[in-house]
Amino acid sequence: CLGLTMWETEGLQTFGIVVIVCASLKLLHLLGLISFSEDSVEDELELSAVRHRPEALEQLEAQTRFSRKELQILYRGFKNECPSGVVNEDTFKEIYSQFFPQGDASTYAHFLFNAFDTDHNGSISFEDFVMGLSILLRGSVQEKLNWAFNLYDINKDGYITKEEMLDIIKSIYDMMGKCTYPILKEETPRQHVEIFFQKMDKNRDGVVTIDEFIDCCQNDENIMRSMQLFENVI
Repeated sequence: CLGLTMWETEGLQTFGIVVIVCASLKLLHLLGLISFSEDSVEDELELSAVRHRPEALEQLEAQTRFSRKELQILYRGFKNECPSGVVNEDTFKEIYSQFFPQGDASTYAHFLFNAFDTDHNGSISFEDFVMGLSILLRGSVQEKLNWAFNLYDINKDGYITKEEMLDIIKSIYDMMGKCTYPILKEETPRQHVEIFFQKMDKNRDGVVTIDEFIDCCQNDENIMRSMQLFENVI
């Protein structure tokens, strides 16, 4: 269980959702997809066994911050775990329910799935997965914050509302379940959101823009420190 002090820290309340993403991926060995054993790695991706043919390896290498060997290992694991070549939302929810059995991770998994499913076709391909992973683990500060904003912007209209932020934060508490009981009070998520939303919404128009979000996060030492948790996951 993560300590409550993490969630009582104002900065980590907001960026903690992305930290949990990486913590979850690491503890799950990246959804069971990474095993850096020294057995032989194929020179080319094995594509014949899957219905979904990923983009050329060279193109993914150019678009991400992963090396050719890392992409081969990632794909080999992805193929083993997802023979169809894609991950659907139910599979995503099942993974997170196993990882957080003490709580209800279904809502969080839904939001996270939508963040990875960039083309919104209801499934996560190997390309979707690797592109998101590249940003989370090896992207610039700006790229990581853009990804986090997209996660909070549930309806993808370019703004974060107070209710959207509350939905995300509540989904985190629901997922943590017994880890926060009995310390967590029912009104705690809303109180946290009220405080931080006011800090972000500088022009008081009731929504947070991408610029307001990034500016606030970049000027928060706790958030900047939390980004170090993304280092050296793989």
